[in-house]
Amino acid sequence: MNGHICGTGAYAPKNILDNQKLSQIVDTSDAWIQERTGIVSRHLVLEEDTVTMATQAAKKAIEMAGISAEEIDLIVLATCSAKRLLPCSACEVQKEIGAIHATCFDLNAACTGFLYAYNTAQAYLQSNLYKTILVIGAETLSRQVDYKDRSTCILFGDGAGAVLVKAKEQGMFSMISHSEGEKGEVLTCEQGDYIKMNGQEVFKFAVRNVPNVILEVLQKNKMKPDEIDYFILHQANKRIVEAVAKRLQVDIGKFPMNVKDYGNTSSASIPILLDEWNRKKKLKPGMKIIMAGFGAGLSWGATLIEW
Repeated sequence: MNGHICGTGAYAPKNILDNQKLSQIVDTSDAWIQERTGIVSRHLVLEEDTVTMATQAAKKAIEMAGISAEEIDLIVLATCSAKRLLPCSACEVQKEIGAIHATCFDLNAACTGFLYAYNTAQAYLQSNLYKTILVIGAETLSRQVDYKDRSTCILFGDGAGAVLVKAKEQGMFSMISHSEGEKGEVLTCEQGDYIKMNGQEVFKFAVRNVPNVILEVLQKNKMKPDEIDYFILHQANKRIVEAVAKRLQVDIGKFPMNVKDYGNTSSASIPILLDEWNRKKKLKPGMKIIMAGFGAGLSWGATLIEW
């Protein structure tokens, strides 16, 4: 028994900070940011927080799936930027959507968070413990960056994405994941402090490990890169996605990107992109898709699914 995505949803704040406005705050420019990251603008919260955005994304996924919130057995919410430590954000979303029968917990694996949350949901479905699971990635990273530090403040945005996963007899699911805590100091955020990052080291880590883990999951399933319809990567940096496509010798057209409009939304980036591609009718039943995440920990992984 594997999980099948039957609904997607996303939410991004209406407040947009583009590169031109950002250049008035910190010593940077639109050309400098675009050349290094591919980012043009990012959405930032005003009144919203991690829970309110997650709730909006969840409602859209539930509506698309055509079920009631009371049918949900489990809510797994990936975030590293919850407004409150207690109660967990997943429980707060449960309250807002009326998923009264759901077990709820949060998961923190930073930018790899949604992928790990999705894999966790699949494990529960395969064990027959649950039948209908809501998986959410939601982040409010604008409140964790120093707007005097151009190496980080240009990168991050806020948003949430969600998928509704239901048990299904048929369908493909396979995953590979890794962590390397010894190198975790290249991307950190102390409680009450700002995100600090060694950008060059994170870039080298991503372009080396993401192609390798994608090849791992392909080899595990005796498949080749050209058999995959789309590669949905964590949207951290346009240059990283391009480097992964080049290493795999796969046409860049198979790597959807929306980092230009959202920036790096950490655990929200993959589900936001999935929802965007889904609502554009780009994802067809039977398509083979690889989702790949990477980030603080250091952690990374790739998951193969059938749409």
